[in-house]
This record gives sequence, C-alpha cells and structure tokens, in this order.
Amino acid sequence: MQLGHVIIYVADVEKTVAFYERAFGLKRRFVHESGAYAELETGATALGFVSESELSATGHHFRPNKQDDSPAGAEIVFVVEDVSGAFEHAVAAGALPYAKPEEKPWGQTVSYVRDNNGFLVELCSKIS
Repeated sequence: MQLGHVIIYVADVEKTVAFYERAFGLKRRFVHESGAYAELETGATALGFVSESELSATGHHFRPNKQDDSPAGAEIVFVVEDVSGAFEHAVAAGALPYAKPEEKPWGQTVSYVRDNNGFLVELCSKIS
C-alpha cells in the first residue's frame, strides 16, 4: 500500500492553488482544464484539490472548510528547515496564524496556520 494523494475539497481550486504557491512555495503538477481538479508537487505524494461542486454529482456530503468555522479534524504537514521563517512567510501570504512555532519535548519545532479555506496546515521541523 502506498499513499498516492491527499485531496482537499475547496470552493475555488485555482484560488487555492495560487495561495499554496504563494504561501508555501509549492509548484503545480497538474491542473485539469475544467478547473475542478489540480495537484501540487510535494514529493512522492501529491497534494490535490477538488472543487466542492464535484461532490454534488457523487451524492456525498461533508462540512466544507471555512475560515470562520473550527478546523476540520485533519491537517496536512509540511516539513521545513526554518519553521519560524515558513510560518511568517505563510502568514504574510494570507494564511491565518493558528499556533506560533513551539519547541516540543521530543526536539521538533511545530507551528500551525490555516489556509485560505480554513484548512489546518502544520509547518514543522524533522523529528530529531
């Protein structure tokens, strides 16, 4: 078994892709001409975004990610060399600060921001 993709459903795929490019420096891997699906390069596993409107065809239901709601019970994690710098860069690019960088007892520095949809993003160092 291998994790192939992580997909987040969003209101506006293009706006979200542009945000992740600005805030986290990710590069586009694939954008479908419909604008309903896109992937960003993150290494072996792609980060994908699908338009919330695509779910209506499947009959699936969920609580959309919104900045004014509590974060969903999930997060994506980016491992970075400079957690404080990545946190400040993301906030300057429009991410909402959620938890400032903090050194954990196990030697890892961890911080959290919320993306333009309110989804939780962890920015952390490698675990020592």
